[in-house]
Amino acid sequence: MIKRTAFKHGWWYHYCLHNKKSDKLITNGFSQLQSYLLAMFDKCPHQHFENGPRSSRIKFQLPSLNIKEHANHEICNLTRLGLEINEERYKSNHMKVQMFMLEHDKKTVSIEVPVWLKTREFGSFKTHFDSEYPLTGHIDLLQVDKNNIWVWDYKPGASKEKYAATQTYFYALMLSNRTGIPLDKFRCGWFDTCNCFTFKPERKSLDEF
Repeated sequence: MIKRTAFKHGWWYHYCLHNKKSDKLITNGFSQLQSYLLAMFDKCPHQHFENGPRSSRIKFQLPSLNIKEHANHEICNLTRLGLEINEERYKSNHMKVQMFMLEHDKKTVSIEVPVWLKTREFGSFKTHFDSEYPLTGHIDLLQVDKNNIWVWDYKPGASKEKYAATQTYFYALMLSNRTGIPLDKFRCGWFDTCNCFTFKPERKSLDEF
């Protein structure tokens, strides 16, 4: 039911896809996303991840992000359950949360999804990233909820994060570019056991940057 592989992109990332839930992407109108997720098992361009900037290391903020804070969000409750139930199963808290949600949350389709953005795909790429190599990253959790694709990042101490919004924004932008799905169909967020923050990524944030 769950297809798995491991990518050595600096360190090991355990990319997993829930086959049954991914099949539903076709009926949801996200067949391009399903094709991309399946292709990554055999066609991930590993050379992009050998050099260049990582989205997890971004240290700047984007303007015009309408960030909302949520109390008692479902994803926080799932995080608590994942840490408790998978306590003995995995060493990493990330894996405890990710695998619990992949196995038990009907919205979570995939974890540790590899994404990248080429220098020509972002007009001021070299100015902000000072690199000739693509920007890369791995999305912690990918959910599909009704008509939206959710890009989530698990951040212990979520309320103290300064750059998580920028990180998840670029995750969504990268996946939008890779799949051809409009950015308008994406939503972003980061979370821990107590706090959750979400926003809708918009092109104007890059235009004003």
